[in-house]
Amino acid sequence: MFSYCTDPDTLGTFRWLSCYLTTGVHMSFYIAFFKVLLLLAITAPVALGFGFLGAMAARSRIAPLRWFGKTYIALVRGVPDIAFFLFFVIALDQAFEFLRHKVMCPDWDQPIRQGSDFIVCQSAKLPLSTAPQWVHETYGFSLAVITFAIVFGAFAANVLFGGMRAVPHAQLETAEAYGMSHRQTFWRVLVPQMWVYALPGLSNLWMVLIKATPLLFLLGIEDIVYWARELGGTKTSKFTAYPHGDWRMWYFLFLLVFYLAFTRVSEIVLERLMLKLTHGQATAGGEAQRKAATS
Repeated sequence: MFSYCTDPDTLGTFRWLSCYLTTGVHMSFYIAFFKVLLLLAITAPVALGFGFLGAMAARSRIAPLRWFGKTYIALVRGVPDIAFFLFFVIALDQAFEFLRHKVMCPDWDQPIRQGSDFIVCQSAKLPLSTAPQWVHETYGFSLAVITFAIVFGAFAANVLFGGMRAVPHAQLETAEAYGMSHRQTFWRVLVPQMWVYALPGLSNLWMVLIKATPLLFLLGIEDIVYWARELGGTKTSKFTAYPHGDWRMWYFLFLLVFYLAFTRVSEIVLERLMLKLTHGQATAGGEAQRKAATS
């Protein structure tokens, strides 16, 4: 196998590409696609949870809680995403290390803030310098998930808050007139119906989240953008057994096809979900289904 991939006399174009595309670094490139999918699989429900809590807080009858919910929505929506992504990663990392420092190094007598430097004891570092590489990667990925969830949770909160307000108030009054408590009305009447109104906005948010995954590259994670840039750059025979010119255009074209295909699949799934949710509802979509069934 080694001679098959290294002997120039036996390498045709197809064989050369088959060997080139199965190198170890290319395997890291393929694994990076699973990183993107894993980020979406974890971040989407967590961000939706943040959004639901934020929307509940924004419509709360308790003033401080209501102020907190509306401030969370307005603050994140009013600042560029990239600023929050870079801020939260640093802030969360330092917050975790600060808490560990207080617990593990109580006798520390030096200031943590020394000018622009943030200095904690070695045992409080996250992750430890002696930790294996997978721990470093998992820690960085976890910070990215939390950051994505906080940022997109605010957008989800705004969408869900609008969906809650779109539910006809007369239905809520009718439920309470039948003896339902405020909590029962919320969970049995408001929440089931709000998804119909919120889903279009959540669908757009899902598409934005997909397009935001290349920000992993800016957070220091070796994602598909990182590997496309590294693998596509010019390689010489001095540093690799597979020299080539500047192929970045082809690698990024592959990423373009991947994202277009993924968003198209998402559109199909979301359209079917919308049809299911609007069935029997007193909305424009539900009315269209009733007319189609009777015609």
